[in-house]
Amino acid sequence: MPTDVVMPQMGESIFEGTITKWLKQPGEKVQRDEPLFEISTDKVDAEIPAPASGTLQDIKVQAGTTVQVNTVVGTIAAEGEAAPASTPAPAAAPTGKPPAGGDGGGKTQTEAERMAKDIPADLSIDEKDGLERQQQGTVVEYPGAGERVRSSPLVRKIAKENNVDLSQVPGTGLGGRITKEDIEAFIARHGAGAATTAPSAKPPTSTYAPAAVSAAAEPAAPPAPAVTGPLSPVGAVTPGEIVPMSVMRKKIAEHMVLSKRTSAHVHGVFEVDVTRIVKLREKTRAKFEQATGNKLTFTPFFARAVVHGIRKWPIINSSVEGDNVHYHPHINLGIAVALDWGLIVPVVKNAEERSFVGLQRAITDLGERARAKKLKPEEVQGGTFTITNPGIFGAKFGMPIINQPQVAIMGVGGIEKKPVVVTDKDGNDSIAIRSMMHLSIGYDHRVIDGAVADQFMAEVKKFLEGWNEELL
Repeated sequence: MPTDVVMPQMGESIFEGTITKWLKQPGEKVQRDEPLFEISTDKVDAEIPAPASGTLQDIKVQAGTTVQVNTVVGTIAAEGEAAPASTPAPAAAPTGKPPAGGDGGGKTQTEAERMAKDIPADLSIDEKDGLERQQQGTVVEYPGAGERVRSSPLVRKIAKENNVDLSQVPGTGLGGRITKEDIEAFIARHGAGAATTAPSAKPPTSTYAPAAVSAAAEPAAPPAPAVTGPLSPVGAVTPGEIVPMSVMRKKIAEHMVLSKRTSAHVHGVFEVDVTRIVKLREKTRAKFEQATGNKLTFTPFFARAVVHGIRKWPIINSSVEGDNVHYHPHINLGIAVALDWGLIVPVVKNAEERSFVGLQRAITDLGERARAKKLKPEEVQGGTFTITNPGIFGAKFGMPIINQPQVAIMGVGGIEKKPVVVTDKDGNDSIAIRSMMHLSIGYDHRVIDGAVADQFMAEVKKFLEGWNEELL
């Protein structure tokens, strides 16, 4: 019997997920625990492994669809088991196209049986008819291209939405057929709007798609872009292009607006001399990496300083619960990680119990798994204080928004050498070249006053400037 592939529950508070990308297509072999599809929830993006080995029999829920947990989204046929064509599930949301069962025009039984074949559920009747012809070897002509190109309606749909001339896309399928992977790879390399052959950038017209021909007589309207996965990196989009927000982007927007409405935001900025830390890192980084297998970054230095400051001012590590202030027993540090498609904040739990090496290992591990979509929902929950690092991209400092339900967040600015007036122990002043940076604190004025926030940051500054801990 085929094995059902279901939308997993990625945490107790998560009840639905959005499929952003299928990593396998029907008919392809899969191995148990091999990544099968990608999902996005309000907590985390993740790759979902195959529950069994065999052949992906069908995809019941297309990319871009949000479904409840435990919904069957596909099936896997066991090794040696035939993988018959099956009826795809109807799209979760209306697409404005005629239903697959007919349009009241008197479809024959033969046509109904044909349309029950394993073809994408979001295609029109004409596109479904064309797909069957395509499966039989029918080719599609593209006016002006000067050649005949093999592709499926799904590929043409992606090309149309991204303004790509398919005659310029190399096909790796049978007989030079352009696959979904081919068009996606082409767009990833060249961006949307690439390789068009005419100024009007009209979409290719199929020799068997009368619906597309009749639509040309109507006033043209920009097609709504389909959500086929996480948004491309900003540099890959075309100026003037309209793209949908990913699930992660929407949740970030909701969370940030909610935070601004909830907390009375106040910010402060401190300049810190980190010359001692910079020199120590340069001196010990090779030894550290050889001993631990991890690169030595600046983040664990700031994490240790925050832990020290919170021990002196525990209200920084609190949250508001109604009319009460909850002082958390453990320091769970959220470390913001920038992704190509958004931002995520994995959490280093019980940071106060970890050594410097333990902090570096945890930060490195969480960052790598965040970028690989391997985080578990519980690893992005439960934070009590957040560190974000705009300085990695050159910013002197930032004014970050508090990560609810926390009451404070620290921004780490860039480190630069500059001439500074220094005073020796005898009170003599001189000018020296020092490694300087700015740390910013955003805090909730409902529970934290400026004096407390400043004294906390003064402790962090003092700890960093007078660093005297061994790294190993």
